[in-house]
Amino acid sequence: MKKPRVVLALGGNALQKNGEATAEAQKKVAETVGEIVAELANNYEIIISHGNGPQVGNILIHEEQAATDKAPAMPLETAVAMSQGQIGYWLSQAIYNVFASKNKRKNVATIISQVVVDRTDPAFKNPSKPIGQFYSEKEAKNLAKQKGWTVKEDSGRGWRRVVASPKPIDIVEKRAIMDLLDDGAIVIATGGGGIPVTRTKILKRLKGVDAVIDKDYAAEKLAELVKADIFVSVTAVPNAYLNYGLTTQEKIGHITASEVERLKKYGYFKAGSMLPKIDAAAKFAKRGGTGIITDIASLKAALNGKAGTIITKN
Repeated sequence: MKKPRVVLALGGNALQKNGEATAEAQKKVAETVGEIVAELANNYEIIISHGNGPQVGNILIHEEQAATDKAPAMPLETAVAMSQGQIGYWLSQAIYNVFASKNKRKNVATIISQVVVDRTDPAFKNPSKPIGQFYSEKEAKNLAKQKGWTVKEDSGRGWRRVVASPKPIDIVEKRAIMDLLDDGAIVIATGGGGIPVTRTKILKRLKGVDAVIDKDYAAEKLAELVKADIFVSVTAVPNAYLNYGLTTQEKIGHITASEVERLKKYGYFKAGSMLPKIDAAAKFAKRGGTGIITDIASLKAALNGKAGTIITKN
């Protein structure tokens, strides 16, 4: 009997539960994720996607502060690729080691993933995603002139560079990912939302662009393309909630995709928090799959329909 195929979209802070900064500390957190994934692999085909906010932010800071004429800073799209390799290494090693400790062998593969976006996406006309370090207003505006950046003040904390966050339309490595899944491997792909690339119309050539793709939208696109049965946004809370953080807070259990759309219209979900997660899960449910929002501790129960926010078509 074929196992259900599951895409797990791990939150950007999944490896930094308590602000862990060193590689060794984040590897330790990855070990916990590895144990859970290895256990789930007994009953599911697993594809892992992950955020990269803290990690790519650190990479950008290192690149900018250490840049010289002979060793210039790498562009954002390359920094995303670097973070994919870094986090993919930690996760794949953690999962591999769990199987090795049980004298079992399981192929685990990290795919450096390019995600195609439309160069005419409206997001490019209104960059809004903050990245990198904070600057004073004067520093930020000088850098904007020097490097052609768009900069904005960020919630009273200082000024930062902002970039576009376009929607994903395709994944370049989808066939390779499918081949690995069909061969029984656990696959890690579209890390950090994927490396944003555009594709020319005539020659179909790829070119990286400085942008950030939301990891939940990219993971949902991955789930669609690999014909997954279940899409899970693994976040810091066990459920999505109505009136989150208020005395009237109410957890959402089972809900239909159409009900999610109705709640979105009333503004129940915040753009920088739950909105992309529940939006992506509902989008996947509309296609006939099951969308889930939960935390890592509730993941196993949620996959069995006993925890989390579960979104279906009907």
